[in-house]
Parts: sequence; structure tokens; C-alpha cells
Amino acid sequence: MIQQQLLRRVIRPNIRAFLPQQPVPNTVRRRLVHLNEVKLEGAADNAFNRDRLAMKLHAEKSSELWRKLSIYVCIPALILASLNAWNLWNEHWEHWETLPPLDQRPQYSYLNIRTKKFFWGDGDKTLL
Repeated sequence: MIQQQLLRRVIRPNIRAFLPQQPVPNTVRRRLVHLNEVKLEGAADNAFNRDRLAMKLHAEKSSELWRKLSIYVCIPALILASLNAWNLWNEHWEHWETLPPLDQRPQYSYLNIRTKKFFWGDGDKTLL
């Protein structure tokens, strides 16, 4: 009982000193508060809290930069790369269809050189 009263009278009022004194911004405004809008007063105005606030603002700017890069650079780049790969794939198979079948192609002496026979089958065919 005494601990609860102590909690209500001592700790909770001190916690309020660390909370922002401004009203909650509406949804039209930016989500995070800027440095010139934040007023650290009383016990909250110390080097540690100022440093944390500076890091928070730096994180806000960095996350905004990476969000914009992800949306406006990475996604279009992925779309363009996918279209390029799709076109190259189609061109490859269009070219492949113009070639003669594999059994009708010439067998050159420098192709399929075997220094040692494969240990399966007749020793001349690969697994594929």
C-alpha cells in the first residue's frame, strides 16, 4: 500500500517531466517533431536528452532518405532490370529456334575432348 502511494506521488509526476508538453500533432503534419519545436524544460533539459533528441532527428532524416530511395530508385530499377532480363530471355530462345537440331550440327574435333572415359554407360555420354 505504501509502495503504491509512493509510486503515485513521486514517480509518476517525474515521468511527466520527460514526456513532450506539446499536444499530439494532427495527421497532416509530419509525424516526428523537429528540433526547433521541441522545448526541453526542467529536469528533462540535460545533455543526455539533447543528444537523444539530436539522434532522433538524424534518424528521421536518414529514414526519410532511405524511404525515398527505396520507392523512387530501387523499385523502378528492379522493374527495368526485370524487363531487360525478360527481353534477353526471349531473344535467346528466338535465336535458339533458328539453329539446326543438336544431332544435325557438325561434330568438331576440338569439342567433347575426353582424356578419361566416364565411369557410367559407354563412357562417352554425360549425365545430361
